Amino acid sequence: MPKPYSSKMPTSSLKTKTISVYLRGKLFEFVSAPDVFSQSKIDKGTQLLIEKMDLTNSDRVLDLGCGIGVIGIVAASIISPNSKVVLTDINRRAINLTKSNLKKNYIKNAEARWGDLYEPIQGDKETFDIIVTNPPVSSGMKTVFQIIEEAPLHLTSQGSLQLVIRRGHNRVYEKLNNVFNTVLEIGKKAGYHVYKSLI
Repeated sequence: MPKPYSSKMPTSSLKTKTISVYLRGKLFEFVSAPDVFSQSKIDKGTQLLIEKMDLTNSDRVLDLGCGIGVIGIVAASIISPNSKVVLTDINRRAINLTKSNLKKNYIKNAEARWGDLYEPIQGDKETFDIIVTNPPVSSGMKTVFQIIEEAPLHLTSQGSLQLVIRRGHNRVYEKLNNVFNTVLEIGKKAGYHVYKSLI
């Protein structure tokens, strides 16, 4: 069974809390709530991905499965104000919180969209320089593999998929090498691995 944060419409009471955290040398505040990923703190995998993600030449960034928007919001604060970050999630509550967190952190070069995996960007034929994700391993490796397999369809010719993984990292590394020409490990800590894959 998927975790509640993979549900489209959580039904638990909305009891919000604010998380204050320094990421990439800046202070951020995020409103969180039950039935979203890592509801009480920023998990270690997400922190490592944020610390190690390479945002060079990033005019357009996709935060896939954004949760409350942590990765995408930090990315948007680093890249040029003229660049764009799109944040997507299947969880309606997560998307609503992400929209609140974009305003709370004064982020103007990003937008949140509701939908499953790449669905929110299918219609516009959008491509991105970077896709970043802490993939929903609890939803099954099939979902993680789908994220990897479909990523090249949504990347520019010089684009990269950057993800963090702990459980099943060997299988994920093998899948990345089957789909991408180059796979680099750009971070490793406490059992987590951050991979940057290029077409």
